[in-house]
Amino acid sequence: MSEDTFPLRGIDYVRHYVNNARQSAYYYQHTMGFSITGYGGLETGFRDEASYVLEQNDIRLVFSAPIRPGHRMADKIALHGDFVHDIAFSVDDVDWSFNEAVRRGAVPYEEPKTLSDENGEVRIASIRIYGDTIHTFINRDNYKGVFIPGYVERNEPGDSIGIVEIDHCVGNVELGGMNKWVKWYEDVLGFANLISFDDKDISTEYTALMSKVMASGNGRVKFPINEPAEGKKKSQIDEYLEYFGGAGVQHVALRTDDIVYTVSRLQARGIQFLSVPKTYYDMLPDRVGEIDEDIEVLAELGILVDRDDEGYLLQIFTKPITDRPTLFYEIIHRKGAKSFGKGNFKALFESIEREQALRGTL
Repeated sequence: MSEDTFPLRGIDYVRHYVNNARQSAYYYQHTMGFSITGYGGLETGFRDEASYVLEQNDIRLVFSAPIRPGHRMADKIALHGDFVHDIAFSVDDVDWSFNEAVRRGAVPYEEPKTLSDENGEVRIASIRIYGDTIHTFINRDNYKGVFIPGYVERNEPGDSIGIVEIDHCVGNVELGGMNKWVKWYEDVLGFANLISFDDKDISTEYTALMSKVMASGNGRVKFPINEPAEGKKKSQIDEYLEYFGGAGVQHVALRTDDIVYTVSRLQARGIQFLSVPKTYYDMLPDRVGEIDEDIEVLAELGILVDRDDEGYLLQIFTKPITDRPTLFYEIIHRKGAKSFGKGNFKALFESIEREQALRGTL
Protein backbone atom coordinates (compact mmCIF):
# COMPACT_ATOMS: atom_id res chain seq x y z
CA MET A 1 0.00 0.00 0.00
CA SER A 2 1.28 3.48 -0.84
CA GLU A 3 2.19 5.94 1.89
CA ASP A 4 -0.73 7.62 3.65
CA THR A 5 0.04 11.32 3.17
CA PHE A 6 -3.03 12.58 5.05
CA PRO A 7 -3.83 10.35 8.05
CA LEU A 8 -7.53 10.11 8.96
CA ARG A 9 -8.77 7.87 11.77
CA GLY A 10 -12.18 7.59 10.16
CA ILE A 11 -15.56 9.33 9.94
CA ASP A 12 -16.37 10.85 13.33
CA TYR A 13 -19.88 12.08 12.60
CA VAL A 14 -22.23 13.16 9.81
CA ARG A 15 -24.18 16.36 10.55
CA HIS A 16 -27.49 17.13 8.85
CA TYR A 17 -29.03 20.60 8.90
CA VAL A 18 -32.80 20.24 9.01
CA ASN A 19 -35.95 22.27 9.63
CA ASN A 20 -36.82 20.44 12.86
CA ALA A 21 -34.03 18.62 14.71
CA ARG A 22 -36.32 17.14 17.36
CA GLN A 23 -38.57 15.51 14.76
CA SER A 24 -35.59 14.25 12.73
CA ALA A 25 -34.04 12.71 15.84
CA TYR A 26 -37.34 11.02 16.67
CA TYR A 27 -37.64 9.69 13.11
CA TYR A 28 -34.14 8.18 13.05
CA GLN A 29 -34.58 6.78 16.55
CA HIS A 30 -37.86 5.04 15.75
CA THR A 31 -37.14 3.88 12.19
CA MET A 32 -33.39 3.22 12.13
CA GLY A 33 -32.99 2.38 15.80
CA PHE A 34 -30.49 5.09 16.76
CA SER A 35 -30.12 6.03 20.42
CA ILE A 36 -30.35 9.74 21.23
CA THR A 37 -27.21 10.31 23.31
CA GLY A 38 -26.71 14.06 23.39
CA TYR A 39 -28.46 17.42 23.07
CA GLY A 40 -27.43 21.03 22.68
CA GLY A 41 -29.87 23.95 22.64
CA LEU A 42 -31.18 26.93 24.57
CA GLU A 43 -30.95 24.98 27.84
CA THR A 44 -27.22 24.31 27.29
CA GLY A 45 -26.22 27.79 26.14
CA PHE A 46 -26.80 27.66 22.37
CA ARG A 47 -28.78 30.76 21.39
CA ASP A 48 -29.63 30.14 17.74
CA GLU A 49 -29.81 26.39 17.07
CA ALA A 50 -30.72 23.04 18.61
CA SER A 51 -28.88 19.79 17.94
CA TYR A 52 -29.39 16.11 18.76
CA VAL A 53 -26.64 13.47 18.71
CA LEU A 54 -27.66 9.95 17.65
CA GLU A 55 -25.51 6.85 17.85
CA GLN A 56 -25.60 3.20 16.85
CA ASN A 57 -22.40 1.16 17.22
CA ASP A 58 -19.70 3.16 15.37
CA ILE A 59 -22.14 5.50 13.58
CA ARG A 60 -22.75 9.00 14.91
CA LEU A 61 -25.30 11.32 13.28
CA VAL A 62 -26.00 14.89 14.38
CA PHE A 63 -29.19 16.78 13.49
CA SER A 64 -29.12 20.56 13.84
CA ALA A 65 -31.86 23.12 13.22
CA PRO A 66 -32.12 26.92 13.44
CA ILE A 67 -34.33 28.11 16.30
CA ARG A 68 -34.50 31.81 15.49
CA PRO A 69 -34.81 33.92 12.32
CA GLY A 70 -31.64 34.95 10.56
CA HIS A 71 -29.63 31.79 11.32
CA ARG A 72 -26.66 31.39 8.95
CA MET A 73 -28.01 28.02 7.68
CA ALA A 74 -31.66 29.06 7.22
CA ASP A 75 -31.20 30.04 3.57
CA LYS A 76 -29.28 26.82 2.88
CA ILE A 77 -32.09 24.68 4.34
CA ALA A 78 -34.62 26.67 2.30
CA LEU A 79 -32.56 25.97 -0.84
CA HIS A 80 -31.69 22.30 -0.25
CA GLY A 81 -34.29 21.00 2.17
CA ASP A 82 -32.93 18.81 4.98
CA PHE A 83 -29.36 18.00 3.94
CA VAL A 84 -25.99 16.59 4.92
CA HIS A 85 -23.78 19.57 5.70
CA ASP A 86 -20.72 18.05 7.37
CA ILE A 87 -18.81 14.77 7.03
CA ALA A 88 -16.35 15.00 9.91
CA PHE A 89 -13.05 13.15 10.33
CA SER A 90 -11.38 12.15 13.56
CA VAL A 91 -7.68 13.06 13.30
CA ASP A 92 -4.57 12.97 15.47
CA ASP A 93 -3.72 16.65 14.96
CA VAL A 94 -6.42 19.13 13.94
CA ASP A 95 -4.03 22.03 13.35
CA TRP A 96 -1.75 20.01 11.09
CA SER A 97 -4.74 18.59 9.18
CA PHE A 98 -6.32 21.99 8.62
CA ASN A 99 -3.10 23.83 7.74
CA GLU A 100 -1.89 21.06 5.44
CA ALA A 101 -5.27 20.82 3.67
CA VAL A 102 -5.29 24.59 3.10
CA ARG A 103 -1.66 24.48 1.94
CA ARG A 104 -2.68 21.84 -0.60
CA GLY A 105 -5.56 23.96 -1.91
CA ALA A 106 -8.56 23.56 0.43
CA VAL A 107 -10.76 26.59 1.11
CA PRO A 108 -11.12 27.24 4.88
CA TYR A 109 -14.59 27.15 6.42
CA GLU A 110 -13.73 27.48 10.11
CA GLU A 111 -10.26 28.11 11.52
CA PRO A 112 -8.94 25.76 14.26
CA LYS A 113 -10.38 26.47 17.68
CA THR A 114 -10.64 24.82 21.09
CA LEU A 115 -13.99 24.15 22.75
CA SER A 116 -13.77 23.45 26.47
CA ASP A 117 -15.86 22.81 29.57
CA GLU A 118 -15.47 20.93 32.86
CA ASN A 119 -15.10 17.64 30.92
CA GLY A 120 -12.02 18.73 28.98
CA GLU A 121 -11.47 20.14 25.53
CA VAL A 122 -12.08 19.42 21.86
CA ARG A 123 -10.04 20.85 18.99
CA ILE A 124 -11.97 21.44 15.76
CA ALA A 125 -11.60 23.06 12.29
CA SER A 126 -13.38 22.80 8.92
CA ILE A 127 -12.78 23.10 5.16
CA ARG A 128 -15.21 23.48 2.26
CA ILE A 129 -15.91 20.79 -0.34
CA TYR A 130 -18.54 20.58 -3.10
CA GLY A 131 -21.72 22.67 -2.81
CA ASP A 132 -22.57 23.63 0.76
CA THR A 133 -20.82 20.58 2.18
CA ILE A 134 -17.80 20.70 4.50
CA HIS A 135 -15.29 18.38 6.13
CA THR A 136 -14.54 18.99 9.80
CA PHE A 137 -11.34 17.78 11.48
CA ILE A 138 -11.92 16.91 15.12
CA ASN A 139 -9.88 15.56 18.02
CA ARG A 140 -11.55 14.76 21.33
CA ASP A 141 -8.74 12.73 22.94
CA ASN A 142 -8.80 15.11 25.92
CA TYR A 143 -12.58 15.17 26.32
CA LYS A 144 -14.70 13.00 28.60
CA GLY A 145 -18.10 14.63 28.01
CA VAL A 146 -20.89 14.14 25.47
CA PHE A 147 -19.91 14.81 21.84
CA ILE A 148 -18.40 18.30 22.26
CA PRO A 149 -18.68 21.10 24.87
CA GLY A 150 -22.13 22.65 24.91
CA TYR A 151 -23.94 19.30 24.78
CA VAL A 152 -25.53 17.38 27.63
CA GLU A 153 -26.20 13.68 27.86
CA ARG A 154 -29.54 12.27 26.74
CA ASN A 155 -30.33 8.64 27.44
CA GLU A 156 -33.09 7.72 24.99
CA PRO A 157 -32.23 4.25 23.65
CA GLY A 158 -33.29 3.13 20.21
CA ASP A 159 -34.10 -0.43 19.23
CA SER A 160 -31.01 -1.22 17.13
CA ILE A 161 -31.39 -2.53 13.58
CA GLY A 162 -27.82 -3.92 13.55
CA ILE A 163 -25.99 -1.29 11.47
CA VAL A 164 -22.37 -0.99 12.59
CA GLU A 165 -20.54 1.75 10.66
CA ILE A 166 -20.67 4.17 7.74
CA ASP A 167 -19.38 2.27 4.71
CA HIS A 168 -19.25 5.21 2.30
CA CYS A 169 -20.84 8.58 1.47
CA VAL A 170 -21.72 9.49 -2.13
CA GLY A 171 -21.56 12.98 -3.57
CA ASN A 172 -23.44 14.20 -6.65
CA VAL A 173 -21.74 17.01 -8.58
CA GLU A 174 -22.57 18.94 -11.74
CA LEU A 175 -21.57 17.84 -15.25
CA GLY A 176 -17.80 18.25 -15.53
CA GLY A 177 -17.36 18.41 -11.75
CA MET A 178 -16.42 14.78 -11.05
CA ASN A 179 -12.80 14.90 -12.22
CA LYS A 180 -12.31 18.28 -10.53
CA TRP A 181 -13.34 16.79 -7.17
CA VAL A 182 -11.47 13.55 -7.77
CA LYS A 183 -8.32 15.64 -8.24
CA TRP A 184 -9.21 17.70 -5.14
CA TYR A 185 -9.41 14.57 -2.97
CA GLU A 186 -6.16 13.30 -4.45
CA ASP A 187 -4.28 16.58 -4.04
CA VAL A 188 -5.72 17.82 -0.73
CA LEU A 189 -6.53 14.71 1.33
CA GLY A 190 -4.22 12.19 -0.33
CA PHE A 191 -7.08 9.94 -1.47
CA ALA A 192 -6.65 7.45 -4.33
CA ASN A 193 -9.08 6.56 -7.11
CA LEU A 194 -10.20 3.08 -6.10
CA ILE A 195 -12.70 2.32 -8.89
CA SER A 196 -14.08 4.18 -11.91
CA PHE A 197 -17.39 3.64 -13.67
CA ASP A 198 -18.21 5.31 -16.99
CA ASP A 199 -21.50 5.71 -18.80
CA LYS A 200 -21.14 2.22 -20.32
CA ASP A 201 -21.04 0.70 -16.82
CA ILE A 202 -23.85 2.79 -15.37
CA SER A 203 -26.52 3.20 -18.00
CA THR A 204 -29.97 2.10 -19.09
CA GLU A 205 -31.87 2.66 -22.30
CA TYR A 206 -32.67 6.19 -21.15
CA THR A 207 -30.10 7.58 -18.72
CA ALA A 208 -26.47 7.31 -17.68
CA LEU A 209 -24.02 8.62 -15.13
CA MET A 210 -20.31 8.46 -14.36
CA SER A 211 -18.74 7.73 -11.00
CA LYS A 212 -15.32 7.49 -9.39
CA VAL A 213 -14.71 6.02 -5.94
CA MET A 214 -12.10 7.84 -3.85
CA ALA A 215 -10.51 6.18 -0.80
CA SER A 216 -8.32 7.59 1.97
CA GLY A 217 -4.73 6.40 2.34
CA ASN A 218 -5.65 3.84 5.01
CA GLY A 219 -8.76 2.75 3.09
CA ARG A 220 -11.10 3.55 6.00
CA VAL A 221 -12.93 6.42 4.28
CA LYS A 222 -14.56 5.93 0.86
CA PHE A 223 -16.35 8.61 -1.17
CA PRO A 224 -17.85 7.81 -4.59
CA ILE A 225 -18.40 10.98 -6.65
CA ASN A 226 -21.08 10.98 -9.38
CA GLU A 227 -21.79 13.29 -12.29
CA PRO A 228 -24.51 13.06 -14.95
CA ALA A 229 -23.79 11.71 -18.43
CA GLU A 230 -25.58 12.29 -21.69
CA GLY A 231 -28.76 10.22 -22.05
CA LYS A 232 -32.12 10.27 -23.78
CA LYS A 233 -33.86 11.40 -20.60
CA LYS A 234 -33.06 13.19 -17.33
CA SER A 235 -30.85 11.02 -15.11
CA GLN A 236 -31.19 10.56 -11.37
CA ILE A 237 -28.16 12.84 -10.94
CA ASP A 238 -29.81 15.59 -12.99
CA GLU A 239 -32.96 15.16 -10.91
CA TYR A 240 -30.95 15.40 -7.68
CA LEU A 241 -29.06 18.52 -8.80
CA GLU A 242 -32.33 20.21 -9.81
CA TYR A 243 -34.24 19.46 -6.62
CA PHE A 244 -31.29 19.89 -4.26
CA GLY A 245 -30.17 23.11 -5.90
CA GLY A 246 -26.63 22.05 -6.74
CA ALA A 247 -23.98 19.57 -5.64
CA GLY A 248 -24.39 17.66 -2.38
CA VAL A 249 -24.42 14.32 -0.58
CA GLN A 250 -26.70 11.89 -2.44
CA HIS A 251 -26.64 8.94 -0.07
CA VAL A 252 -24.98 7.48 3.00
CA ALA A 253 -24.25 3.74 3.03
CA LEU A 254 -24.66 2.01 6.40
CA ARG A 255 -22.91 -1.33 6.85
CA THR A 256 -24.57 -4.27 8.60
CA ASP A 257 -23.40 -7.81 9.35
CA ASP A 258 -26.93 -9.23 8.89
CA ILE A 259 -28.75 -7.51 6.06
CA VAL A 260 -31.82 -9.76 6.24
CA TYR A 261 -32.34 -8.78 9.89
CA THR A 262 -31.64 -5.09 9.25
CA VAL A 263 -33.90 -4.74 6.21
CA SER A 264 -36.70 -6.77 7.81
CA ARG A 265 -36.67 -4.40 10.80
CA LEU A 266 -36.61 -1.31 8.59
CA GLN A 267 -39.48 -2.51 6.42
CA ALA A 268 -41.53 -3.33 9.50
CA ARG A 269 -41.00 0.28 10.65
CA GLY A 270 -42.22 1.75 7.39
CA ILE A 271 -38.97 2.48 5.52
CA GLN A 272 -39.62 2.12 1.79
CA PHE A 273 -37.02 0.60 -0.52
CA LEU A 274 -36.47 0.55 -4.26
CA SER A 275 -37.64 -2.73 -5.78
CA VAL A 276 -36.36 -4.75 -8.74
CA PRO A 277 -38.32 -7.17 -10.95
CA LYS A 278 -38.57 -10.77 -9.74
CA THR A 279 -36.70 -11.84 -12.89
CA TYR A 280 -33.58 -10.34 -11.28
CA TYR A 281 -33.57 -13.27 -8.83
CA ASP A 282 -34.09 -15.89 -11.54
CA MET A 283 -30.70 -14.96 -12.98
CA LEU A 284 -28.96 -14.46 -9.63
CA PRO A 285 -27.49 -17.98 -9.10
CA ASP A 286 -25.83 -17.96 -12.53
CA ARG A 287 -24.46 -14.45 -12.04
CA VAL A 288 -23.10 -14.59 -8.48
CA GLY A 289 -22.72 -18.32 -7.77
CA GLU A 290 -23.25 -19.87 -4.36
CA ILE A 291 -24.19 -17.59 -1.48
CA ASP A 292 -25.10 -18.24 2.17
CA GLU A 293 -28.49 -16.53 2.05
CA ASP A 294 -31.82 -17.93 0.89
CA ILE A 295 -32.58 -16.32 -2.49
CA GLU A 296 -36.32 -16.48 -1.84
CA VAL A 297 -35.85 -14.40 1.31
CA LEU A 298 -33.67 -11.91 -0.57
CA ALA A 299 -36.31 -11.68 -3.32
CA GLU A 300 -39.05 -11.05 -0.78
CA LEU A 301 -37.06 -8.20 0.77
CA GLY A 302 -35.68 -6.84 -2.52
CA ILE A 303 -32.01 -7.24 -1.54
CA LEU A 304 -29.46 -7.14 -4.40
CA VAL A 305 -26.32 -9.30 -4.63
CA ASP A 306 -23.05 -8.83 -6.52
CA ARG A 307 -19.69 -10.62 -6.54
CA ASP A 308 -16.12 -9.47 -7.12
CA ASP A 309 -12.74 -11.21 -6.95
CA GLU A 310 -12.67 -11.10 -3.14
CA GLY A 311 -16.20 -12.19 -2.23
CA TYR A 312 -19.72 -10.91 -2.54
CA LEU A 313 -21.90 -8.14 -1.15
CA LEU A 314 -25.58 -7.63 -0.50
CA GLN A 315 -27.15 -4.18 -0.79
CA ILE A 316 -30.45 -2.32 -0.92
CA PHE A 317 -31.41 1.33 -1.31
CA THR A 318 -34.18 3.28 0.38
CA LYS A 319 -36.41 5.64 -1.49
CA PRO A 320 -35.65 9.32 -0.73
CA ILE A 321 -36.29 9.95 2.96
CA THR A 322 -37.82 13.40 2.55
CA ASP A 323 -40.36 14.85 0.12
CA ARG A 324 -37.57 16.00 -2.19
CA PRO A 325 -36.03 13.29 -4.41
CA THR A 326 -32.60 13.90 -2.88
CA LEU A 327 -31.02 12.15 0.13
CA PHE A 328 -31.46 8.39 0.59
CA TYR A 329 -29.70 5.54 2.40
CA GLU A 330 -28.03 2.33 1.35
CA ILE A 331 -27.81 -0.75 3.56
CA ILE A 332 -24.77 -2.87 2.64
CA HIS A 333 -23.45 -6.21 3.90
CA ARG A 334 -19.95 -7.13 2.74
CA LYS A 335 -18.87 -10.77 2.63
CA GLY A 336 -15.33 -10.16 1.44
CA ALA A 337 -16.27 -7.92 -1.49
CA LYS A 338 -14.53 -4.54 -1.62
CA SER A 339 -16.53 -3.27 -4.61
CA PHE A 340 -19.78 -1.31 -4.94
CA GLY A 341 -22.22 -3.59 -6.76
CA LYS A 342 -21.42 -2.88 -10.42
CA GLY A 343 -23.47 -5.94 -11.47
CA ASN A 344 -26.55 -4.38 -9.88
CA PHE A 345 -26.33 -0.99 -11.54
CA LYS A 346 -28.64 -1.68 -14.48
CA ALA A 347 -31.42 -3.25 -12.38
CA LEU A 348 -31.05 -0.55 -9.73
CA PHE A 349 -31.11 2.34 -12.16
CA GLU A 350 -34.12 0.99 -14.01
CA SER A 351 -35.84 0.87 -10.60
CA ILE A 352 -34.87 4.50 -9.97
CA GLU A 353 -36.18 5.45 -13.41
CA ARG A 354 -39.55 3.87 -12.58
CA GLU A 355 -39.70 6.10 -9.48
CA GLN A 356 -38.66 9.14 -11.56
CA ALA A 357 -41.43 8.38 -14.04
CA LEU A 358 -43.97 8.36 -11.20
CA ARG A 359 -42.63 11.75 -10.08
CA GLY A 360 -42.73 13.07 -13.65
CA THR A 361 -39.02 13.92 -13.56
CA LEU A 362 -37.57 11.34 -15.98
